[in-house]
Amino acid sequence: MASASLQFFAFILALFGVFGDIAATLLPNWKVNADVGSNIITAITQMQGLWMDCTWYSTGMFSCTLKYSILSLPVYIQAARTTMVLSCILSAFGICITTVGMKCTKLGGDTDSKNNACFVGGICFILAGIFGLVPTCWYTREIISNFLDQSVPESSKHEPGAAVYTGFISAGFLLIAGVIFCSSCFKRQQGAWIYPPKQHHFSSTEQESNAGYSLKDYV
Repeated sequence: MASASLQFFAFILALFGVFGDIAATLLPNWKVNADVGSNIITAITQMQGLWMDCTWYSTGMFSCTLKYSILSLPVYIQAARTTMVLSCILSAFGICITTVGMKCTKLGGDTDSKNNACFVGGICFILAGIFGLVPTCWYTREIISNFLDQSVPESSKHEPGAAVYTGFISAGFLLIAGVIFCSSCFKRQQGAWIYPPKQHHFSSTEQESNAGYSLKDYV
């Protein structure tokens, strides 16, 4: 019962991780630059994401421009696009697989099949967490190095946006969920190896007596 509750808790964490992963991939505020200037009425907030760049004016206007060209983008943005999409796909597969393998569901067949499904789903969550953690770390490193560079003007410097923090938290949720699913299945398999099913061994005299008894019954 405790293992089933732990799997359910891991499944909830994985759901939050999947939704956060998708939100971080689509949000345009991976890095933010707030240019207040001399008058706060004319303040401008520029946001850059993986797929579009947006500008928000203090007057209430909001405009976005899609990044159509892929080859013109920096390498870290291209890598972030690829890895975040892979993270979303793997986490979605993990949700489907663990739904079948969880102990609180009636899908997946026997116990061994459900354990194998949970283990595969946990591996998907771990890979999704790694794929989500790598681009956020790389993107944050580029923002910090650009911010600390003295040759870059102040108007071109940015700070990490909400999408980066969402990506970090989602990757952590997916990693924790994957470790819980894999460890729960591993403990059950390890217990089966340590405590194998008992086999009854009969001595030769007992076998002969049983054989003689059966023969007498038929004579």
